Amino acid sequence: MRFITIRDLRSKSVQIQRELPKEKEMVLTSNGKPIAILTATSADRVEESLCLIRRVRAMEAVDLMQRCSVEAGTDRMNSKEINKEIAVVRKERQTK
Repeated sequence: MRFITIRDLRSKSVQIQRELPKEKEMVLTSNGKPIAILTATSADRVEESLCLIRRVRAMEAVDLMQRCSVEAGTDRMNSKEINKEIAVVRKERQTK
């Protein structure tokens, strides 16, 4: 996978535009740190591509929640305990 800087994106945008379909993805960096992923698409696939990206983000969020639950020990809660916790949070929200 190719890494490109923001400076490269500004100064070599035409070259990057030509190479992106062959590369498929490029990682955009700022100060040496990844900040975005450029991915090739087409006009007829842009909605499908966005949908897939959003689906993967949602899956990552669920995975993170599950890992946090295991670390906190809340993955072993039963339905009664879960409902009690929900009631407490709802009550706290109402008082704010």
